[in-house]
Amino acid sequence: MSHELPPLPYPKEALEPHIDALTMEIHHDRHHKAYVDNLNKAIAGNAALEAKPLDALIKDLASVPENIRGPVRNNGGGHWNHSFFWKLMAPKAGGTPTGKLADAIKAAFGSFADFQAKFEAAGIARFGSGWAWLVSNGGKLEIVSTANQDNPLMGKAVAGCEGKPLLGVDVWEHAYYLKYQNKRADYLKAWWNVVNWAEAAKNF
Repeated sequence: MSHELPPLPYPKEALEPHIDALTMEIHHDRHHKAYVDNLNKAIAGNAALEAKPLDALIKDLASVPENIRGPVRNNGGGHWNHSFFWKLMAPKAGGTPTGKLADAIKAAFGSFADFQAKFEAAGIARFGSGWAWLVSNGGKLEIVSTANQDNPLMGKAVAGCEGKPLLGVDVWEHAYYLKYQNKRADYLKAWWNVVNWAEAAKNF
């Protein structure tokens, strides 16, 4: 089974002016495609790994032969993270969550504004490349961050954290550098304008 690059759920220019069309084109068509291609190359010829769904593959990296574990971790993680990320954004989105997710965020962080501040801080504090996440860990909401293309599904031993991802933001420079240059904090503030809270609530 070959992994495939999923299409974007909206046109590349749909998130303007917060995320520009050229960034979306390069990010999806080149970066995400490279993760998919390199994952397929890494597992080629290993029938057991080729048969595994992506979620199962990255949740059980210990079962991947050591000689390809690094490429599977990096590229499988990159493929999963980006497939998740595209759906968490939408045109004419943003605002605030509602319903059970809103209640859970308020209970865990005090207020939506406090949650936003802590989430942005996690993204800013991630040294180098990585991600910031809102996860449900045993029913409790937590904000965590991971390096490179790791994610909480990989577990504490691999990613340093665990839980079910509800929301995630890419803080690799390729996600924002064309528009925001080195101003990661500005990118994170602008990103709230495109967050698809309906998708995050579905994940919850």
